[in-house]
Amino acid sequence: MKKISQESLKLRLAKLAAPIFIETLLIMMLGAVDVIMLSRHSDTSVAAVGVVNQIIMLTFLVFEVINLGTSVLCSQYIGARMEKRVVQVVGVSLIVNLVVGLTVSLFLCTLNRTILGWMGLGPELMDAGSGYMRIVGAFAFFQAISMTLSASLRSANKAVYPMLVTVVVNLLNILGNYTLIFGKFGFPALGVEGAAISTAFSRGVAMVILFIILFRKHIRRFPLSYFRPFPFEELRNLLKVGLPSAGEQLSYSSSQVVIAFLINKVGVEALAARTYCVNIIMFSYLFCISIAQGGAICIGYLIGEGKPQAAFILGKYVMKKSILITLILSAILAVSGRTILGWLTTNPEIIRLGAMVLIIDVILEIGRPINIFATNALRAAGDVNYPFYVGLIVMWSVAVGGSYLLGIHLGWGLLGMWVAFVLDENIRGAIFVRRWYGMKWVSKGFVRR
Repeated sequence: MKKISQESLKLRLAKLAAPIFIETLLIMMLGAVDVIMLSRHSDTSVAAVGVVNQIIMLTFLVFEVINLGTSVLCSQYIGARMEKRVVQVVGVSLIVNLVVGLTVSLFLCTLNRTILGWMGLGPELMDAGSGYMRIVGAFAFFQAISMTLSASLRSANKAVYPMLVTVVVNLLNILGNYTLIFGKFGFPALGVEGAAISTAFSRGVAMVILFIILFRKHIRRFPLSYFRPFPFEELRNLLKVGLPSAGEQLSYSSSQVVIAFLINKVGVEALAARTYCVNIIMFSYLFCISIAQGGAICIGYLIGEGKPQAAFILGKYVMKKSILITLILSAILAVSGRTILGWLTTNPEIIRLGAMVLIIDVILEIGRPINIFATNALRAAGDVNYPFYVGLIVMWSVAVGGSYLLGIHLGWGLLGMWVAFVLDENIRGAIFVRRWYGMKWVSKGFVRR
């Protein structure tokens, strides 16, 4: 491939990755803002919300069954200039996720205490956790629709719009948290429930704005003729991509829920330290997420255009950049760990544990960027089953099994569990590098020529 062609690919990638980077940063801040503001309320509220968010994110993966398929199919169909099929895919995705979203909302709202009881949440955390989960869970369907709308816009090279919406959501959430957690501007001080109300309201506003943008900038209408008869082929394709893709993410989030259960056995301080560290560490792999998602959309276009070699070269470039930037950022966080944690809590044990975790995590960030890139890129190429099987086997045997062995059985606590995470991420990373260079994903696309 000529140099000019490589530069063209990098420019296309940059135009997608830059707004995705800002959007992802703001989404991470949306969760971090709740943690930071609640840390001024109490460490126990942070621990409770950390457990609830594990469950909420797990249920959100149900929506990803459809959304992951939406992104992959739309990018390949756009690359192949199949406009009608793009409209059909987005329409089917919205219908399915509305139904699924309402079902999940009902489940989370009515069974919040039961679910948290299964997680082993102690009585000192139960009231705060159940109150947060009841409110955020009741409006989970807002997120189901918003995720579908954002996926369709990004796949159409309109990633700037979801980014702008996320700016609005963050501003609303910060203002809502300040008002409702601490009781400002004449409102009562609601603590954890105030954070939940603010989060749910912000997501509702985001959904409305994204709908307006979709109709004005991407798909102006959904002709009934496109859905008569119902396009079951597109639904099957969505599920063909989405089930194993979401299964890989579901496996990861499920393993994290089990690990949270194990950490809960270690103690509230370990649970709080993990919650703080997870929110800090997210910023080290922010660049990796954005360039991997942008790269995956570009790879989908190239597969649709019938250019697998260009997709391979672009993938190598994304992988190398992801590892380099993530390692630099994680090292900076490790060096400044005690200072950052000192801003969030005054508990010396939480600061000690968190600072050690941030140091160990530097090694973990060698494998994580590869895994984030590979799962996105292989999925975009249509190779959707391989990441699922690798994740299922390695995550549960190494991350979960190792957490129990090192953290509980040998008594190494949170630090032992983080060592298990290091092994998990790097083993999967080595497997995925081999898969990408083997190029067996070339024949897995959905566009047949």
